[in-house]
Amino acid sequence: MENQILGLHHITAIAGNAKRNHDFYTKVLGLRLVKKTVNFDDPGTYHFYYGDEVGSAGTILTFFPWEGTAQGRTGTGLATDIGYSVPKGSLDFWADRFTEFKVKQGNKDEKFGELYLPFQDPDGLKINLIESKIEDTRKPWETADVKADVATKGFHSIVLTLKNIKPTAEILTDIFGYKLLEQEGNRYRFITDAVENAAIVDLIESPNEERGYNAGGTNHHVAFRVKNDQVLMEFREKIASKGLNITPKIDRDYFFSLYFREPGGVLFELASENPGFAIDETIENLGSSLRLPKQYESSRAEIEKILPKLV
Repeated sequence: MENQILGLHHITAIAGNAKRNHDFYTKVLGLRLVKKTVNFDDPGTYHFYYGDEVGSAGTILTFFPWEGTAQGRTGTGLATDIGYSVPKGSLDFWADRFTEFKVKQGNKDEKFGELYLPFQDPDGLKINLIESKIEDTRKPWETADVKADVATKGFHSIVLTLKNIKPTAEILTDIFGYKLLEQEGNRYRFITDAVENAAIVDLIESPNEERGYNAGGTNHHVAFRVKNDQVLMEFREKIASKGLNITPKIDRDYFFSLYFREPGGVLFELASENPGFAIDETIENLGSSLRLPKQYESSRAEIEKILPKLV
């Protein structure tokens, strides 16, 4: 198992206002802010990591909140819908909660035999809460308002919308070890048996749909999980051998990464489990203080002045 792709590691999206994003995900959706840091390439912008208690791979949704960013548009060449796993029978709770907080939501529906509730975050990012057919035993993060019997447990799936699914499907099956599980219309469900959760990638083939525009309210990239940075480099060789342009190994402080754009246009990342989010904070204090990449620590005072206030 150790040299396989272990499902999803994290998903990174683009937001606008930082405080609005922080309040929505911690207060309305009830996720834990696991890490508060800055964008490696733009230290005047936060990088928020939301997840479960310890920041487990497969639960982490991250954001670059670029103040004043343009509104993006979902379409081909992007990851278009995030799926969160929730307990069976919890969708009514969430529908009522979204109504209370004036969250844009759709009606409950069903795909692949699973009930789901679609909604959008304040920037328009599309998310589905899904009652998984497979029992999800992951322990969720609880808040005063969102208890374990209704709380999100981590990712269920990610949806990629593409002009043509074939070359992307080949990456999933030939390199990542996924297999085609089932199909409904133009939606093809791929799954890995390497892990029980965060194991699904849905490909939607939409040849006539306009290409997406990557800005506010859209997903920036999808990261797949590997055990460690040694396995990471084994996959680098496999991907490069297919003629795809892939980055060198990058140290992201909490994991090691590789990036490449798959043939359908979606930016993929491979991310290691090591060293994890507790490397610079205790589990109890995760997300409680601003952590900076070492190259920016000497500029902490200036950076703290620039970053938007969250309270």
